[in-house]
Amino acid sequence: MRFLVTGGAGFIGSHLSETLLKRGDEVYCIDDFNDYYDPEIKKQNIHRIEKNSSFRLFKGDICDYDFLNEIFRKNSFDAVIHLAARAGVRPSIKNPLLYQRVNLGGTLNLLELSRLFGIKKFILASSSSVYGNNKKVPFSEEDPVDFPISPYAATKKGCELLAFTYHHLYDISIFCLRFFTVYGPRQRPDMAIHKFTKHIFEEEEISLFGDGTSKRDYTFITDIIDGIEKAIEKCEGFRIYNLGESRTTELMELIRILEKRIGKEARIRRLPEQPGDVRMTYADITRAKQELGYSPSVSIEEGISRFVTWYENKMD
Repeated sequence: MRFLVTGGAGFIGSHLSETLLKRGDEVYCIDDFNDYYDPEIKKQNIHRIEKNSSFRLFKGDICDYDFLNEIFRKNSFDAVIHLAARAGVRPSIKNPLLYQRVNLGGTLNLLELSRLFGIKKFILASSSSVYGNNKKVPFSEEDPVDFPISPYAATKKGCELLAFTYHHLYDISIFCLRFFTVYGPRQRPDMAIHKFTKHIFEEEEISLFGDGTSKRDYTFITDIIDGIEKAIEKCEGFRIYNLGESRTTELMELIRILEKRIGKEARIRRLPEQPGDVRMTYADITRAKQELGYSPSVSIEEGISRFVTWYENKMD
């Protein structure tokens, strides 16, 4: 099959691109290599696949309609897998207009071009952040998501609404996948596991916001990629799916797991809770299991071990 993968040089996108190429598919990757973090990291992410004859890279912005139109006009795709977005809760509070422009505007560009060029399958990366401080746990796709507590979360909810509109009006099959705190090799350097690992190795202080009892449903990258693959295969109609591990880990427990694997004690600096941070994420994955055959298998302990091994090799 032939896939357009937006954000294909990023953490999740590069893993997905590799997986699709190994299957024998063609991957057309769009990425703008912006300065949210060092663009060299993304270049390294795709270093091994750039020379693959089934991989094509288009460097540009999903907000640039003319740039996207040219790609759609000159190529044909079996499906769009839309991973590109401005990520991060805290940066979205500082720069909400950028998040609105990229996440909503960029998504609308891709949906509109999919309509114009007759693409009938669209996979949209959403986020567990849409649940806000949901009091019912675990979080189910049937729960209301009307109270996002950051601009990032609000844009992800908005993308899901746009997706449904295009499904309803133009019969495009769209699956929205709500990712729960994805981690693993190549994880973005601003994410907690990556930052904590770096600081523990370098014996620097970890900034811990709040009392350390906040909980996250950490999901290893291979489980997420497996979920995306299954969504591609089953994509028909409009559905929303949680892709998580369906287990919560307290922040202090996460640090203890890292300390044990690294063999060093963390130096912790406690700070007040950050605006926009949710107290817990916890995925009910019943629907994904039953309808997609999704079955996450990497525990947080095993996943952390694999991540630290990757980090150690990167340091050599």
